[in-house]
Amino acid sequence: MKKSIVIILILCGVFAQAQNKKWTLKECVEYALKNNISVKQSELDLLATDIEKLTAVGNFLPSINASGSVSKNTGLSFDPTTGNSSTTTFLSSSASVNLGYNLFDGLQNIRQVQRAEISKLAAQYSLSKMKDDISLFVANGYITVILNKANLEVLKSQNAVTQEQIERTTQLVEAGSLPRGDLLEIQATDATEKQNIVNAENTIQISLINLAQLLLIKDYENFDIEDEGYDIVDEGISNKSATEIIENAKANRSEIKIAEQSVALAEKDIQIAKGSYWPTLRAFLGYDTRYTDASAIPFNEQIYLNDGIGYGLSLNIPILNGFSVKGSVQRSKINLKRAEYQLEQEELNLESTVYQAYVDAKGALKSFEAATKSLESQALAYDYAKERYDVGLTNAFDFSQSKQRFDNAKIQVNQAKYDYIFKLKVLELYFGIPATELKF
Repeated sequence: MKKSIVIILILCGVFAQAQNKKWTLKECVEYALKNNISVKQSELDLLATDIEKLTAVGNFLPSINASGSVSKNTGLSFDPTTGNSSTTTFLSSSASVNLGYNLFDGLQNIRQVQRAEISKLAAQYSLSKMKDDISLFVANGYITVILNKANLEVLKSQNAVTQEQIERTTQLVEAGSLPRGDLLEIQATDATEKQNIVNAENTIQISLINLAQLLLIKDYENFDIEDEGYDIVDEGISNKSATEIIENAKANRSEIKIAEQSVALAEKDIQIAKGSYWPTLRAFLGYDTRYTDASAIPFNEQIYLNDGIGYGLSLNIPILNGFSVKGSVQRSKINLKRAEYQLEQEELNLESTVYQAYVDAKGALKSFEAATKSLESQALAYDYAKERYDVGLTNAFDFSQSKQRFDNAKIQVNQAKYDYIFKLKVLELYFGIPATELKF
C-alpha cells in the first residue's frame, strides 16, 4: 500500500512538473521545425526528389519482361507448333522473355540523372528557407509574449506604488493635510491601472495562444514560456556595413540558391530536349517457346524443340516529327530566360529587403536609445513630483499625470527594446547565421 502511494505521488509530481513547463525560445524553434506542417511538406518534397533520381538511374538498367498465354481452341485452328490447320480441340500455350537495353539515347539518361541531383539540391534549399521562415515566425511570436509580459510587470509595479500612495494619502486626508479630492484622484488612477492590468493579462494570453497555435500545441491553458534571461545580444552585426551584409546574404540565402538551381534545371532541360535530335540505338534479345496437347510429343520435349531466340540492334533516326523536338527545345530556352530573370529579380528583392532590414535595425536601435533617455528623464520628473506630492506641494492630479508619463516611458522602452532585438536577429539571419544559432 505504501509503495502504491509513493508511486502515485511521484507520478503526480511528474505530471505537475510537465504542466508547469516553461518553453525556451530554442525549444519552441526546435519543436516548430519538427512539427510544423509546412516544414513537413517541404521534407516530403525533398523525399520526392529521391524518387526522381531513382527513376533516372533506373533508365540505365536493361528492361526485362516476361509474358505467357494459355488458350483452348475448338474447330478449325492452326497448330502453333507445326503451323498445320485441323478441325479439333486442343490446348496450347506460349511463353517469352525479352530483354532490351539503350546503347545510346542522345545522352538523355545522363542528363536526367544530373537534373535529379539539381532538383534535390533545390528542394534542400527550399526546406532550409522554410525552416528560416518558421524560425522567424516563432521568434517574433515569442518576443511578442515577452514584451507583453514585461509591460504587465511595469503596470503591476506601478500599481503597487499607487497602492502605497492611496494608503499615505488616506492618512493625510484623515489628518486634514490634503483635500479629499486628492484621494479620489488617486483612487481613480488605481481603478484605471487595474483595468490596464486585466487588459495586459488578456493580451499575454492571446499572444501565448497564437504562439501555441504556431507550434501546433493544443494545450493552450498550460502553455507558457521562459520569460527571463533575454536581452540584447549583438554578435557584431551592428558594426557591419549594409553592403557587407547584402553580399553575405546573396552568397548564403536560400532564396538566391533556389533561383540559381532553377536556372540550372532550365539549362539541363534544354540539354535533355536537344537529346531528341540524336538517333537512338537499342539492343534487344528475346527467347520464346510453345506447347500444345495436340502433339504426342511430351511437354518438356516440346519446350525444347519449339523454342527460339531473337537478338539484334534497333536504330531510330529522327527525320521529321512535326517540329515537336524543336518546339520542346524552344520552350526550354524560354523557361531558361524566365529562370534567369527570376534569379535577377530575387537578387534585387533580397538586396532591397536586406537594406530595409538594415535601416530598420539601425532605426530600432536609435528608438531604443531615445526611449531609454526619455525614461531617465521621466524617472527624474516622477521622483521630483513624488517628493513634492509627499510634502503637499503638488496636487494628486499633477502627480498622477507625472506617474502616467513615467509608466508610458517604461512601456515604450520595452517595446523599443524587443523591437530592436527582433530586427537585429533578422539582420543576423540574412548575414548567414543559422536560425537555431541565434542568441537572445
